[in-house]
Amino acid sequence: MDEKIGNILRNKLTEKDYQKLIKIDNPELHNFVAEYIELCNPESVFVCDDSDEDRDYIRKAAIKDGEEMKLAMEGHTVHFDGYYDQARDKKRTKFLVDEGVDLGPNLNTIDKKEGLEEINGIMKNIMNGHTLYVRFFTLGPMNSIFSIPCVQLTDSSYVAHSDDLLYRPGYEEFIRQGRDARFFKFVHSEGRLDERKISVDIDKRRIYIDNEGGIVYSVNTQYGGNTIGLKKPAMRLAIYRAEKEGWLTEHMFLMGIHGPNNRVTYFTGAFPSLCGKTSTSMVPGETIVGDDISYLRVKEGKAYAVNVEKGMFGIIMGVNSKDDPIIWKRLHTPKEIIFSNVLVTEDKSVYWIGKDGEIPEKGMNHSGEWFKGKKDAEGNEITPSHRNARFTISLDTLDNADPNIHNPEGCPVGGIIYGGRDSDTWVPVEQSFNWQHGIITKASALESETTAATLGKEGVRKFNLMSNLDFISIPLGSYIQNNLNFGKKLEKPPLIFAVNYFLKDKDGNFLNSKVDKFVWLKWMELRVHNEVDAIETPTGYIPEYKDLRRLFNEVLKKDYSEEAYNQQFTIRIPELLSKIGRIEEIYRTKVPDTPKIVFVELEKQRDKLKKAKEELGEYILPEKLG
Repeated sequence: MDEKIGNILRNKLTEKDYQKLIKIDNPELHNFVAEYIELCNPESVFVCDDSDEDRDYIRKAAIKDGEEMKLAMEGHTVHFDGYYDQARDKKRTKFLVDEGVDLGPNLNTIDKKEGLEEINGIMKNIMNGHTLYVRFFTLGPMNSIFSIPCVQLTDSSYVAHSDDLLYRPGYEEFIRQGRDARFFKFVHSEGRLDERKISVDIDKRRIYIDNEGGIVYSVNTQYGGNTIGLKKPAMRLAIYRAEKEGWLTEHMFLMGIHGPNNRVTYFTGAFPSLCGKTSTSMVPGETIVGDDISYLRVKEGKAYAVNVEKGMFGIIMGVNSKDDPIIWKRLHTPKEIIFSNVLVTEDKSVYWIGKDGEIPEKGMNHSGEWFKGKKDAEGNEITPSHRNARFTISLDTLDNADPNIHNPEGCPVGGIIYGGRDSDTWVPVEQSFNWQHGIITKASALESETTAATLGKEGVRKFNLMSNLDFISIPLGSYIQNNLNFGKKLEKPPLIFAVNYFLKDKDGNFLNSKVDKFVWLKWMELRVHNEVDAIETPTGYIPEYKDLRRLFNEVLKKDYSEEAYNQQFTIRIPELLSKIGRIEEIYRTKVPDTPKIVFVELEKQRDKLKKAKEELGEYILPEKLG
């Protein structure tokens, strides 16, 4: 070890922590840790070796430091972020790029030299008086072709604790890989804290990402989406690496759908926020592998996927006993949970927007002491919990955890689902003609309408390429091309489906029940195994009425009328043509590197729709196509 590096480490680490660190034979790691110890100047350093003793030390530190507070139920704690630190900071999340590197107009970038000078200036002595926690994890299962080792440096005991619930331990993996480890690096500091242990210098909040160096810097923030480096920041690093190496990093759940004769077929699924992603992955009777991010690789001509994480950083707003029975039960079980930005009542129980029961009169939340009618400095009424309030748990504590949740081989993928919030265009479920058609006309054409729960006007269509637009770290055209190339390597690509749970009639009433998705999933599983026929439409394959009638009876024990089927599965030519026009315009004007095949496929889709309109009219019932 270099003498200077050794001196820095020995001056700040106890002998026990020093020995834990140098047990990993990786000079790059030692240099990295020493560099940020010297720059950030923590009061002390704790190296976690994933032992029960070390992990318990961090749990207790979170309480002792005041970053978490114990609740009435055993194992439950609560954390509060600052009032203005409640979401991902898109404006201040930037990619560090070398001179001459162009990531396209859709990515927020800063010159690497300038960005590093700025971030290093902000981080100088930023951990003064704090403990620096050194944590090791793996993205993906351990000892697997999917595994990516990671090291997180943070001075937040809350972040160090959250990591423990969300990610697989990596200390032994670092020892195993030694000097061969190609690891991601994360540096986080919450900065100066006030008396509530909340970050003060929000104006200096920064999240800077260096794709080439495989490192993320996050400062003056506590919100998990900004600070838990292995989550969305790491996703950006992995998308960059995946494009170089020919695999996929996707914003997708991974679940097992249970078919006839105890068969389990694995599906991934990408849905923008408030479009049904979590509720789909948690459908009763099916099993969950992961709810957020998946890696996909080709093995022996087939697609396999893993859950990158082992835990869930879930939005809690709206969770109730009727619609979310599995999560509801888990949230009321005395096992380890970190709640964030919920309301804590006098008896140290929690309340969130949409929870069963009456809204409490008062309590403590992200704004401090709270009472009904309380307003912020801008005159806005403060809700009892934040709309982005969260819960953090380990997935294997759920009743519906799939047995392959940690399988290093991954799960064979039979189908991929893309879903958005769409009131008038897409049918409830449709299969693409093939991989290329699905990636271009379903995945790359994904849109979602804004809701009353979001700022701005309701019902505005937002383009969201593969539900990943906020996290793509390479030019968008390259990202699409990588998905297209991935399919070419497969002997039998997974089937691609589009779903839409939000179709409405002319009066604005939903045409689908919340539970109808249970049936769409079963139909998709049967299609993967070619056990039901389908009707060919100009845009893909839709279910036959007889199959849905049977499945509604078997799955939901209810009748399904032909009238409902016709309302839901009418092919809406004018709306579909309008959608093609919108998507084509986006790619022509905003994505300069769009692969030419995208326009070819969209034009082919347009021609089919125009021909169908000439022959069968603007609104086509399924029976006219069958």
